[in-house]
Amino acid sequence: MTSKDLKQAYRTIMQDRFPARMEISFIQDGERQTLYYEKAVWRIDNVEQGLRYGENPGQESALYRLINGNLTLGDVRTLQPGRWLASDIELLQSGKHPGKINITDVDNALNILRYLMDMPCAIIVKHNNPCGVARAATLAEAYRRANQADRVAAFGGAIALNREVDVETAEAIADQYAEVVAAPEFADGVMDIFARSKNLRVMRIRHIDRLSEFVGAMYPEFKSLIDGGQVVQWPFVPVTRRRDDLIPAQTTYKGKEYRIARPPTDREMEDLLFGWMIEAGVTSNSVLYVKDGVTVGIGTGEQDRVGVAEIARDKAYRKHADRLAWERHKIPFNALTDAQARRDIEAETARCKGGLIGSCMISDAFFPFRDGVDVGIREGITAIIQPGGSLRDFESIEACNEADVSMVYTGQRSFKH
Repeated sequence: MTSKDLKQAYRTIMQDRFPARMEISFIQDGERQTLYYEKAVWRIDNVEQGLRYGENPGQESALYRLINGNLTLGDVRTLQPGRWLASDIELLQSGKHPGKINITDVDNALNILRYLMDMPCAIIVKHNNPCGVARAATLAEAYRRANQADRVAAFGGAIALNREVDVETAEAIADQYAEVVAAPEFADGVMDIFARSKNLRVMRIRHIDRLSEFVGAMYPEFKSLIDGGQVVQWPFVPVTRRRDDLIPAQTTYKGKEYRIARPPTDREMEDLLFGWMIEAGVTSNSVLYVKDGVTVGIGTGEQDRVGVAEIARDKAYRKHADRLAWERHKIPFNALTDAQARRDIEAETARCKGGLIGSCMISDAFFPFRDGVDVGIREGITAIIQPGGSLRDFESIEACNEADVSMVYTGQRSFKH
């Protein structure tokens, strides 16, 4: 196979032999409840087709939307048909048919975005994990902050926005390479700007402006096993979404009570809750750092908690250096050959500790030992949010009190696999 053949594989549309309709039935106490689905297709360049391919070229794949039926198990009732988001995208522009990853990246962005609808917010997702998340007074500023949080990872990502895209935001997006832009609406002149990027998929998802209604929405999640078996679960719903839901860190160990000395400030509380909502869409184990409404470092998918805290820290340093190089020299830090310029950026990054000073640390599960907490404390964090529940929570409380760091518990783990 030649390199030309390999490149062509990414544009080749897989033959789609999945059925046009699908039914999934649940039988409980002799009563059948059925969910009815239809396959999503788009006509692009006179070819009517569903997904281009699955996770990789050569994998057949199909997208289905729920069109009828309902499911009630116990006291839990699922989403009703017709309330579509990523399963019913309207393609306003597309150089080629979307693939499975384009859809699932947008879907996970919406999974996070539904909790962050109170002000303009931008999320850039790559490989089903956020690269950068930010909110601001304007959509353009939110996008710029999200992109600069990890400009390298954002290259070729899926951008989801919770407000109508205006010309200023579109111009900022057009300056970068992206695979997808999804939003509830697009202002006059925006599509002319996006037309410069022929392969950019522009998706209108009208229900984005009603995303807050999807908070707590239930639907069955299926995980197929290699033997054909299935694991089915309800989706994770974060119950800690407000200040009053949080618990000041405290525990009892060998008869001694340990309590956090300082409650979070208002600014810290905003960042802690913002970060905790983002955690709902990050692959576990994960640790995030957030400051002033933007992600500073995102560590994902690690096997040990102290390790992922270090990865998020190290990414914060690298991304900060890259951001400075781009702002000053319009070149990535790794490509910067001016030795003095590199030394200046490295020195400034070290002084501000990658932008971590004054940030908040977010962990999707408890810290089994204080070493994970200590990673953040050494970098100048001021507050931590985590589920709590470790046998050695007292160590983390002691570490925070020694450094005047606040810590709160959610009482709920936020794993995602």
